[in-house]
Amino acid sequence: QVRLMESGGGSVQAGGSLRLSCTASGFRYSTRTSSSDVMGWFRQAPGKQREGVAAIYTGGTSTYYSNSVKGRFIISRDNTKSTVFLQMNGLQPDDTAMYYCAAGNYVADPAHLSEYSYWGQGTQVTVSS
Repeated sequence: QVRLMESGGGSVQAGGSLRLSCTASGFRYSTRTSSSDVMGWFRQAPGKQREGVAAIYTGGTSTYYSNSVKGRFIISRDNTKSTVFLQMNGLQPDDTAMYYCAAGNYVADPAHLSEYSYWGQGTQVTVSS
């Protein structure tokens, strides 16, 4: 069984920063630059649809960022620990949401949640004005 465990959520004032971590257990992936295996982050605010935030391929250097977080968030990985990080800077109240870690194999479009097979339980991020 694949298990994804998120951590690092919390409450912060506008303009602050948080660093999320997600460790995958049992997730088989390739580190080849040509692979389509991905780990990433989605978020869901109350009453809204879950949306893609950022993703990184387990091989190579390709990344994805949503337009709303581009330039503020940075995704990185440590393949030796099967861990992906999301450094969130310049947080704003609109960033308040439950953040979910996701992983998938043979991902064609990392922005689409339907491409991911595995999901974590989520970690809450709350940004106050």
